[in-house]
Amino acid sequence: MSLPKKAVLGILTDNLSRRRSVLPLSRNVATEWARGLDIPRGGKTVLYTGHMYQLIPFIGAMADQMKAFEDSWVTSLMDYGRLVNKVINISSFMTRAKNEERQAQNRTLRSIAMLLRESGVQFGYLYDEELYSGALVYDQGVDKVFLSHARVVQKMLADHGVKKAITVDPHTTNMLRHVYPEVLDGFGLEVQSYLEVLVERNSEIKQQLDGRVIVHDSCVYARHEGIIEQPRDMLKRTGLTVESPELSGSLTHCCGGPIESLFPKKAHAIAEKRIEQLAATGDNIVTMCPICLVNLKHAAGEDNIKIKDISEYFAEAFFGVSRTAESVRT
Repeated sequence: MSLPKKAVLGILTDNLSRRRSVLPLSRNVATEWARGLDIPRGGKTVLYTGHMYQLIPFIGAMADQMKAFEDSWVTSLMDYGRLVNKVINISSFMTRAKNEERQAQNRTLRSIAMLLRESGVQFGYLYDEELYSGALVYDQGVDKVFLSHARVVQKMLADHGVKKAITVDPHTTNMLRHVYPEVLDGFGLEVQSYLEVLVERNSEIKQQLDGRVIVHDSCVYARHEGIIEQPRDMLKRTGLTVESPELSGSLTHCCGGPIESLFPKKAHAIAEKRIEQLAATGDNIVTMCPICLVNLKHAAGEDNIKIKDISEYFAEAFFGVSRTAESVRT
């Protein structure tokens, strides 16, 4: 028996409407990446994480559980599980993320914040008041729940006087830059991906890098946000040789991540196919989306393929190896 899609999606949407995230995170988990960076609270320009990097270890843990449940008798209990979840957050029992995976995502966010600071960008952070964008629920077409949540996010940003958001991932960028203005009256926030900001700033490279990397384009960045050449230009500035695999740019192949919660086996098969395409070009893969990063890593398994978030290369080039290791330590 396959996973009961209505029950699984119901749990995620109930969480969003009742707990403001598809998988609710504690205040400590959501904000621990910023500890010690002394980022001002709030301000007209904020770094907006949308909780995407923080959520990924938990989404991955849930997907592993869902994969184990798929085609088992447990699926028959999912409807009851949704009823219980309305009162008690049962998703927390299914999403025991590994600490090392959480800290890896924290290091990425710290690197991004430091790269912006190094480039002279002044920004604040909303800490525990920041909210998830609702991207997963929007993608699944649960419009009523998504719209209600988007209004809450809009009010939160307005109450803090935020005029510009610098985003760190493609899904949050797309939600705030294009989806929210379409569904909300008066949503006029200026939104830029940190990649776009870094390209504009054109900061000095501290250390030239050697090697060859293969860029895996995010579907959302490439198809909806026009962010294709900017990350490549930045990588080339670091000294790296940049290449693209079969199906790249606006024709990029999906990592499988968007359907992982509902179709975990199918998502894994899609990711394996993408790994084959990437590996045919090279074994140093660059991603710029936390969902792509984790899905492709899981699909690669023990293969001799290195998959890194693009911010790791930027941090090494802008800070130097020794400073990077110390500065982004969590």
